Amino acid sequence: MLAKSKSFAVFAAAAIVGVTPVLAQDQLDIGLVFTLSGPAAALGEQGRNGFMLAVEQNGGLGGVKTDVTVVDDELKPDVAAARTRELVERGNVDFVVGPIFSNILQAIFNPVIDAGKILISPNAGISTFAGKECNPNLFVTSYQNDQSHEVLGAYAEREKFKSVFLMAPNYQAGRDSLAGFKRHYSGTVVNEVYTPLGQLDFSAELAQIAALQPDAVFTFMPGGMGVNLVKQYEQAGLKNIPFLSAFTVDESTLPGQKDAALGMLSGANWAPDFDLQASRDFATAYEAKYGAIPGTYAMQAYDAAMLIDSAVRAVGGDLSNTDALRAALEKADFQSLRGDFKFGNNHYPIQDFYLTGVVKREDGKFHTSIKEKIFDDFQDAYAKDCAMK
Repeated sequence: MLAKSKSFAVFAAAAIVGVTPVLAQDQLDIGLVFTLSGPAAALGEQGRNGFMLAVEQNGGLGGVKTDVTVVDDELKPDVAAARTRELVERGNVDFVVGPIFSNILQAIFNPVIDAGKILISPNAGISTFAGKECNPNLFVTSYQNDQSHEVLGAYAEREKFKSVFLMAPNYQAGRDSLAGFKRHYSGTVVNEVYTPLGQLDFSAELAQIAALQPDAVFTFMPGGMGVNLVKQYEQAGLKNIPFLSAFTVDESTLPGQKDAALGMLSGANWAPDFDLQASRDFATAYEAKYGAIPGTYAMQAYDAAMLIDSAVRAVGGDLSNTDALRAALEKADFQSLRGDFKFGNNHYPIQDFYLTGVVKREDGKFHTSIKEKIFDDFQDAYAKDCAMK
């Protein structure tokens, strides 16, 4: 069930040749929990690859040999909980990094926290853990789920769309996404539809959109759901209705959506053409190694690795002092690929958010591109409910 990364074993060994460890701990053990099978595997692969690229480029994390164990949560909460428990109990990892999906974060939270370990989520950022259920040992390097969707709510409000059709999967992140959109949109919601997680046929929902003819559609449909929805949206002849989304048209879905996604808008904290040298270097290195353009899943996982790197160095490798390690993590003393980055009191980032659009490169590859900044140094709406100061 626990799979070591074979590729990492090679460069981890190379990294310690000729190096005399000066840290209190001579090996750092990290467990990665990502969805690596099924229609959503592309998201997990980006997360895993982004994290592993950071480890490889730095010859380990924190200046010490780093051992990474990768597990596939299969997008099944019971599987995720069992495999995470094995990581922290039998594998005795120092950090658990993951997952992609919010229902999996809910499943692995207790096994990690109860074991006294640090959990770093490079993607899932549910509202409950941002607010009243915030925890000192949970850090999020992505966003609070609502925030990217709030970008589109603010955009729809600015553009004076009088009516919008809303649609998301029926799980925590889906509910957070629509809550985020509505926080900034005061127009008419003609329908609010929650579909089963993993649904791939949207003919019934598209028929409703065609009948209602809203000024715009807003949706959150990650992975294979998004691939199918965008293709079916075009096939249904609905592209005259503006399609607003987050994590529906991105670098994990665009290879399957292609031209059907052109012109569609999203909200994000980053895009591959972000104007920062460290970001450009990352995007170039990622594409060279993996043959794909990185999305936010990869970027946020890379940042998670660099967060760990900075904290382990700060405590001199002494991970026995959890308070000192936690304080080092809170400082976030690393160069984020998205530029501005600091933790709020709830251990969720305070960062900028952008409106992005789908573009096609001269080589035929698709990616998202930043159009304009919507929110500056934006903190989530739930931090005020977190007791941590």
